Amino acid sequence: MGRSRYKIVDPELPHFVTCTVLHWIPVFTRPATVDIIFDSLRYLTEEGLKIYAYVILENHLHLVVQSHQLDTDMARFKSYTAR
Repeated sequence: MGRSRYKIVDPELPHFVTCTVLHWIPVFTRPATVDIIFDSLRYLTEEGLKIYAYVILENHLHLVVQSHQLDTDMARFKSYTAR
């Protein structure tokens, strides 16, 4: 089993998560790119992810989320959006 970078203290509580773009390149300035983020988040909410708040800036995003498998959900989110 692989090692996770995420430290989930209690899956019953919301967690603050920040995702950054490599070299802080401003990729979220195009609506099509932001739509990819929304599609991924929409899919994960159908799978059980709860989103309490989010903000998408031009080169990173912040989320307040909760899930019983948050480390797996975040890995899936990053895997999908990286393509």
